[in-house]
Parts: sequence; C-alpha cells; structure tokens
Amino acid sequence: MRILIVEDEIDLCDTIAEGLQIDGYAVDTCYRGDVAYELISTETYDLVVLDLNLPGMDGIDILSEVRKTNKDLKILILSARSSVSDKVLGLDIGANDYLSKPFAFEELVARIRNLLRRSFLQENAVLLWNEISLNTVGRTVSVNGIDVTMTKKELALLEYFLLNQSKVISQEELMEHIWNMEADSFSNAVRVHIASLRKKLKIALGYDPIATKIGEGYYLNGGKSLC
Repeated sequence: MRILIVEDEIDLCDTIAEGLQIDGYAVDTCYRGDVAYELISTETYDLVVLDLNLPGMDGIDILSEVRKTNKDLKILILSARSSVSDKVLGLDIGANDYLSKPFAFEELVARIRNLLRRSFLQENAVLLWNEISLNTVGRTVSVNGIDVTMTKKELALLEYFLLNQSKVISQEELMEHIWNMEADSFSNAVRVHIASLRKKLKIALGYDPIATKIGEGYYLNGGKSLC
C-alpha cells in the first residue's frame, strides 16, 4: 500500500517513513502543507499520515479541502495538539483516526493496518485465497500451512492481489499503490517482481495462480481462465 507522511519535523518524518518501508509499504514524505495538498491532489495514496502544525498550509485546512473532493482517502492525524477539542475538530472535519504525540511507533502501524483493512472492507488481519494465507501483522505468507519466503515487494504485490480478488489489476494500478513517486513508471519493475512472485507461488502450489488478461492486467485465477 502507498502512504504519504506529512510532517514538518524532518527527522521524525524520515524515521516514520523508514519504519513503514521496513514493513513493506511504499512511502512518500513531505515537510510542507502546501506541497502535501498538491501531492494528495495529483498522486494516488491509500493513506495519509497528517501533522497539523505545518508551514505553507495548516493540516486542518488540508483535511477540509481534501474532503470536498475525496471522501474515500484514509487520513490519520498525527499531531502534538492533544486536547479533546482538537481531536473532535479533526474527526468532525473528516479524519479517519487521530493519534497524539508522543506516540509509540507500534501503535501507529497498528492504526494504519486497521484503516487500510477498512479501505478494502477487510475485517481480518489474515488474508486468505485458496491455499494461500497472508498475515498482514506478521508480514508472512504460507501455502497449505508451509511458510513461503518473499521479498517485501513480492509480499506487497500478493497483498494487493488478495485485497482485490475479484478484479483485473493493471500494471499502472500496481505501480500507483506498491511503488512510491520516485519509481520510474516506464521501467519493467512490475513485470520483474510479478514474475518472481509467480515463480514462488507456482512452486508452492503446483500451478500459477496469477494470470494475465492481455491489454488489461493481472488477476487471480485459481487455475481457471477468466472469460
């Protein structure tokens, strides 16, 4: 999943981003409110972690403007403003969650996981499809109960497939949700990582669970053709 961190404390912003990247998320960072609003308006994000005290544009103003046109984007406020009135204001304007500073990184990650599950109408921490099981908390994958070792990108791709089991997913959509804005959209990164994921799953399953619909993208087929 792709996340934007908006935080004017550069060291804190970069530390949060590094921790989330270790967990397999694609992360962009921004230190100014006006730049953040432009990014949110032009890029595709699954979730935004938003500070309130920002140069250029206040976080509350960003939230208010974003909600005029985008009701679905998950926004978690992370702020030193910890009064009840600040929390009520943020949630009333449209934040999906509010976490006060100082905070524990583990709690932030847990709240992010919870919000992303809601985005995809996924209630459980474990994603299932046929013989495949993906634990979104432990970041582990198993096939028929046997662990399958995967790279972070392979795991992120598989997670996105499992969250979108009934649709054909284009290469462009995968690039938007699994890679950050520094990625080269003209590279063959998606095809390379899809190929390595398919190889591992085929060895574990005995068949290739990911099929290609020419001109459209990839889908989970369970060994069956999509007409």
